[in-house]
Amino acid sequence: MKQGIHPEYNRVKVTCACGNEFETGSVKENLRVEICSECHPFYTGRQKFADAGGRVDRFKKKYNLK
Repeated sequence: MKQGIHPEYNRVKVTCACGNEFETGSVKENLRVEICSECHPFYTGRQKFADAGGRVDRFKKKYNLK
């Protein structure tokens, strides 16, 4: 293995948007993620239905649906 070409590998704290924090290894200093295994619907079994920015309303208006 060549010396001096590999990045520094550190233990970092990963922070999720839901507030969950855990440690892992990375070459970055800190990581922020939008979704983790504590809030992902596949792992939790809960489904989140969120109308992001009125997408459903715009779709209905565009195609004249009621």
